[in-house]
Amino acid sequence: MLIISKLGGTNNFSSSWQDTIADIITSIRNADMDRKVTVRIASTNITENIVKILLREGFIENVRKHQESNKYFLVLTLRHRRNRKGTYRTILNLKRISRPGLRIYSNYQRIPRILGGMGIVILSTSRGIMTDREARLERIGGEILCYIWGVLPGMKEQKWIHEGLITESLPNGMFRVRLDNENMILGYVSGKIRRSFIRILPGDRVKIEVSRYDSTKGRIIYRIRNKDSNN
Repeated sequence: MLIISKLGGTNNFSSSWQDTIADIITSIRNADMDRKVTVRIASTNITENIVKILLREGFIENVRKHQESNKYFLVLTLRHRRNRKGTYRTILNLKRISRPGLRIYSNYQRIPRILGGMGIVILSTSRGIMTDREARLERIGGEILCYIWGVLPGMKEQKWIHEGLITESLPNGMFRVRLDNENMILGYVSGKIRRSFIRILPGDRVKIEVSRYDSTKGRIIYRIRNKDSNN
């Protein structure tokens, strides 16, 4: 279950903690938008733990510790890739969830899944800062600090092919499809089916392509004939 806690008073420790997390998110987001190769953030126990997760999960290229005027900083190298137009930065998305005045908690069973597992949730638990996958394995909940997702270099969009039954025809060429695993999703016909003037009607069995980014809808790519389903 999700628990939302509103803090009426001021908690100096939690407030500074949350502000540190906001600083990380803002610094990385601004550097990514400005196409900077590196970004520098203050080095604390919290930032080091979060940066270790970013590095391990592949969201940043490298990290090193730098000292300046008796203060320590972490210098992050953002991931980048090349195309025909030259070098460009990975689009990295970070969203702060728990805030100083509005703390968000979840047990391990209700931790959100970001883009079907393509992104990560960072939590603060009784066993330290960890990702949603680690929290589920440890069967432990905690405070949801932030969401992180992005398209990493070399990452291709993965799709699955399901079979299902058209249960309802909707406006604008949409259909309601019941998959063989009993999940209900929305489907739209592919361009190839449209060009071939193949009619899709309620009661037809179809093959539907579903992206990992959105498992609530998919593209109908094939109408299964009766003899195909019998085989």
